[in-house]
Amino acid sequence: MIPAVIIAKKRDGLDLRAEEIDYMISGYAKGTIPDYQMSALAMAILLQGMDHREVADLTDAMIRSGSTLHRVSDLPRVDKHSTGGLGDKTSLILAPLLACCELDVPMISGRGLGITGGTLDKLESIPGYRCNLSDEESESQLRKIHCFITGATDHLVPADKKLYGLRDVTGTVPSIALITASIMSKKIAETLDALVLDVKCGSGAFLATEERASELARSLIAIGKRAGVMTSALITDMDQPLGAMVGNACEVDESLDVLRGQGPLEVRELTIELGARVLMMTQRAPDLMTARVQLREHLDSGRAMERFEAMVHMQGGDLRQPRPLGRRHPWTAPRSGTITKLDGQKIGQAIIAMGGGRTVAGQSIDPSVGLLFERRLGDTVHRGDVVVRIFCDNGLRMEEAIRLLDSAIVIDDAPPRTQVLWKDFDDTNAS
Repeated sequence: MIPAVIIAKKRDGLDLRAEEIDYMISGYAKGTIPDYQMSALAMAILLQGMDHREVADLTDAMIRSGSTLHRVSDLPRVDKHSTGGLGDKTSLILAPLLACCELDVPMISGRGLGITGGTLDKLESIPGYRCNLSDEESESQLRKIHCFITGATDHLVPADKKLYGLRDVTGTVPSIALITASIMSKKIAETLDALVLDVKCGSGAFLATEERASELARSLIAIGKRAGVMTSALITDMDQPLGAMVGNACEVDESLDVLRGQGPLEVRELTIELGARVLMMTQRAPDLMTARVQLREHLDSGRAMERFEAMVHMQGGDLRQPRPLGRRHPWTAPRSGTITKLDGQKIGQAIIAMGGGRTVAGQSIDPSVGLLFERRLGDTVHRGDVVVRIFCDNGLRMEEAIRLLDSAIVIDDAPPRTQVLWKDFDDTNAS
């Protein structure tokens, strides 16, 4: 087969055969297909899309590029995945929380994509934390404490590990087909029984509209069902950051607050809603109300925090070591009125401008930069009120972040509006 012919075929809107997809994915994983050809194919897929059969074949090809995780107990095996958004830190809380419920939680996570932060980047702001566990280490940890959060290895879906980083810097992140295959190849390779999905929509997500988010949820659930994994989804709001913190080290701090039974209510409640769906699917709770009560008890009792501490310790991290944040600089309201818009794209760009995200593949990031939102969408402010506190030690980078925030935050005379944080996705048409 000739890579350029396959690329041109998809460029022209034609369906790719399973053999063609497998040839490109396996070749890329082995290094015989170079980055520039895979970038071209990713862009063609973004522009032309893939039908359900192609997405299924793409997912299968990515799974075949490596091995799958072994089961280590008879406990139900579960996970959660978010499509990514600003301040999205629920994975850090949910993995140890579900592990308290007699469930195995093998969480394979990713790094930042586009404007959104990555779970691994956040965890690596904890001194010593290792996100490169071997399969043997992962299995051993699962036996002992029932959870881990690590990255894809050279053995587990290596094609996704390479393609994930490539998409981040080539403008090919918001593809339904590529997002579906990336997420579901990792989750199916984890040999899961149940999966809950947090599909985000709004200005701070890859998908701006609920219609597009529903399209992605439908695609993800269909692939999950095909693989025999019970899969459900919430469509969640990303027209503003989740919680008060956006960054890496600062989001770990906020996650710890929630694990201690405190923290922003919306982070706590969304985490509980996602976990409740898992307890329902695995028959650990008879209904959502009972599931929510169980999860709140694990948070409020400190059991989830103890499990998180054990996970961090087993993965080499030290929570006692400081996670420094940059110097604080206030962004104040230029006028009185109501906050009517928080442009997530520009807020995410502000984080990247300060060094908290990547502009090229493999770039190191500064975990100390971030934003603390003291006011939220719909809040009334007066001229001079602090709306955001910026964490940054680099003056030039901070100035660029301020410039972006100046256009990201809109204050006018409109009345406050209510936000709906989540809604259940109706997957009756997913097949």
